[in-house]
Amino acid sequence: MVKIALVQTPPVLLDRDATIEKAVALVCEAAAEGAELVVFPETFIPGYPIWMWRLRPGSDMSLTNELYGMLFDNAVDLESDDLGPLLAAAKEHSVTLVCGMNERDGSVSRGTLYNTVVVIGSDGNILNRHRKLMPTNPERMVHGFGDASGLQVVDTPAGRIGALLCWENYMPLARYSLYAQGVEIYVAPTYDSGDAWIGTLQHIAREGRCWVLGSGFVMRASDIPADFPRKNELYPDPDAWINPGDSLVIEPDGKATVGPMRQDVGVLYADIDLSAVGVARRSLDVAGHYARPDIFELRVNRKAQRPMVLE
Repeated sequence: MVKIALVQTPPVLLDRDATIEKAVALVCEAAAEGAELVVFPETFIPGYPIWMWRLRPGSDMSLTNELYGMLFDNAVDLESDDLGPLLAAAKEHSVTLVCGMNERDGSVSRGTLYNTVVVIGSDGNILNRHRKLMPTNPERMVHGFGDASGLQVVDTPAGRIGALLCWENYMPLARYSLYAQGVEIYVAPTYDSGDAWIGTLQHIAREGRCWVLGSGFVMRASDIPADFPRKNELYPDPDAWINPGDSLVIEPDGKATVGPMRQDVGVLYADIDLSAVGVARRSLDVAGHYARPDIFELRVNRKAQRPMVLE
């Protein structure tokens, strides 16, 4: 059995260092409960750009630019030591972490943000960085397009882990690329929620015959800092749920065993049995005995996409 922890608590919105400090405390808490794998939601650091669903392009570009600038200044540069405290916490407690973040490119241009998820090993090293392939709807006003260099499943003490962000999980070929790499724990950090989304994750579990961890972003208007520009205008009701979370754990047969945690804040724990994956694939293995490579073949370009090559 592997004990996992899904963190469903709001970040300190638009404050990278305070959010990382909060994440470290939550890792310590989860490790004390015996968790071997701790998962944070989509763009947990320093929070999902919630305003883009209320501010449309052209509506108020001065406010849009101000908020984007705050997000940009508090995004994570993986070329720096921004994640140092979180990496140290993973190593100190010997836990594997999956964490979503707004990432600022630190090597090319240094001016683009990506919706990124990293897998951090129990030795404190980053095992994989995946940038969301296709930002969804108004997210394209905030985040750049990722590539497939991080479309990987990695071995960890907790199992073989792969992750896709939010509506990437609607991309059949992206899902298949994880199935074909033998994913055991399929992590879906997300801003989406609701019964339709949960049904999608249940389908993925049945299709891939893997454990699916839905890690939902949660926030109330009262969680937004007081100095958030025009907060009272955009979010006048402090009791309103901006996003309800809906974190849950789904077995390889599609049954939701723990959760969903809806309109609630906390850490969701579950014990998962990795041996259930192999048993479930006896009857259906879409990348193995149930595949037809003589008819269908998926090719993935894992080359990092760069605008300039120095020779």
